[in-house]
Amino acid sequence: MSALTTDAPRRPTGGRKKSKLGWNLVGLLVFVVVGFPLYWMLDTAFKPAKDAIDPDPSLLPTGITLDNFRRALDIADFWGPVGRSLIVSLSVVVIGIVVGLLAALAISRFAFRGRKIVIVGILAVQMVPLVSMIIPVFLLLNDLDQYDKLSGLIITYLTFILPFTVWTLRGFIVNIPKELEEAAMVDGCSRTGAFIRVVFPLLAPGMVATSVYGFIQAWNEYLYALMLLSQEHQTATVWLGNFTTKHGTEYAPMMAGATMMAVPIVVLFLLVQRKMAAGLTAGAVKG
Repeated sequence: MSALTTDAPRRPTGGRKKSKLGWNLVGLLVFVVVGFPLYWMLDTAFKPAKDAIDPDPSLLPTGITLDNFRRALDIADFWGPVGRSLIVSLSVVVIGIVVGLLAALAISRFAFRGRKIVIVGILAVQMVPLVSMIIPVFLLLNDLDQYDKLSGLIITYLTFILPFTVWTLRGFIVNIPKELEEAAMVDGCSRTGAFIRVVFPLLAPGMVATSVYGFIQAWNEYLYALMLLSQEHQTATVWLGNFTTKHGTEYAPMMAGATMMAVPIVVLFLLVQRKMAAGLTAGAVKG
């Protein structure tokens, strides 16, 4: 009887706790390294301009002022470039999702000659450096009368955002069993109706994650916006260059402008963070 009531040996938990503590420290270190540039941008945006160029800067805020934001709004037109960036980014996202979804559906659901070549080509296009295509893109847009037009910039952005969109959405569609569509078609749905009622809702997280990526890429792109648009039609990223003149760079107002530029991205992420988190992990398990 005493043998039955003897306590079983407990597993040591010290090693597990140390391992968890170690991973927590690694995560904290990564957070500090990644978050420090953002902190420095905010700190510089709100500190007095003379402190921003101090050769011995302080890591802690030395003062809070809104003069840098006023200067950023006065140095050049702000709302015009921001509005143009929003138009370009939203257009790229909408067109990219529609075209990319149809292309991904065709690649993943239909068997056709050259299908593997198309898939390899999508990957190969993403490996081409964007800098190497500036001159061909410039000559092509000039021949099409799309130079210095937002429509030309939208077409350009689609060329390097669409391959990623197609490849990503294809991964989500492949992980959705065909039997779900077939069951809906047996119940009376057409192929289009089965896709809209069954597959499309399951693709929502992946579409959100892909849309956020495309929006960020189009919003932050600088080189093509600088080369393909004049100063009159410049976007928000090129607008930040107005703070650098022959007399030097106004770092505090520049950081204030960068902070205002980051607001749309932060707001977008806060609105879709749940869907985006689900979309980033949905492709991890096939089912």
